[in-house]
Amino acid sequence: MNQLKLGIPKGSLESATLDLFAQAGWTIRSRSRNYFPSIDDDEITCSLVRSQEMGRYVASRTMDVGLCGIDWIKETQADVEVVCDLIYSKASDQAARWVLVVEQDSPVQKVEDLEGKVVSTELVDYTKRYLEERGVNATVEFSWGATEAKVIEGLADAAVEITETGTTIKAHGLRIVCDLLHTHTVLVANKEALADPWKKAKIDQIALMLQSALAARHKVLLKMNAPNQALEAVTKLLPSLHAPTVNHLTDQAWVAIETVVERREVRNLIPKLRTAGAEGILELDLKNVS
Repeated sequence: MNQLKLGIPKGSLESATLDLFAQAGWTIRSRSRNYFPSIDDDEITCSLVRSQEMGRYVASRTMDVGLCGIDWIKETQADVEVVCDLIYSKASDQAARWVLVVEQDSPVQKVEDLEGKVVSTELVDYTKRYLEERGVNATVEFSWGATEAKVIEGLADAAVEITETGTTIKAHGLRIVCDLLHTHTVLVANKEALADPWKKAKIDQIALMLQSALAARHKVLLKMNAPNQALEAVTKLLPSLHAPTVNHLTDQAWVAIETVVERREVRNLIPKLRTAGAEGILELDLKNVS
């Protein structure tokens, strides 16, 4: 039997990734002290791999395909193909960013001010290249964790740290100087797997379903009834992928209307629909939008 070797990111992205696969139709169950989760698809085997190492394992063909941050692909310069972008995280469906941070009273106001300084980060190689490209000579040291604390304790002049909102950085009394890299999760595959027709078809299936699941998180299905005389006024309010679906009810004076809309629009849309004559409005979550 053909099988695809799939790498699941271990650590902060693990739970969010398992939830995304569940929404896309695959149940993956982690086992205690086991790096090989089970999956309800005989054509796939799973391994837990740190996001920092995913690119290397996929490039070496230990894995056919895996999920990790694009930051770690750029860090390791792994020879892999990005199959698709998947913007999600442990906290929200938004991209994260690597930022240069210093103490509030630091004289560092721009990247060039790091000349001769010490920078602490987990993203060592990318940071070195970033500074070299701008002609800045600084010492970049690897941090095993608590990177922000090294700046606070005076062990480093600056840090390059990942954040989504910057709230934690500000809470520690630090200041963001600039962004170095915006990152998000990607599905990556090795070139040999993509050259195999069966594996490529399986990878494409996974990519499509994961993207469909993420798209559904931002949309809802609205269903409602409306009298015939209100049909035009109601449908004019409704955005949709193509056009709202309209069906006559048993009572020929009424119609049933349904459409897919952006989740963020619903709070403003429902009052307008009621005013236009719609009744029995239902908002339903979606699992996939392809």
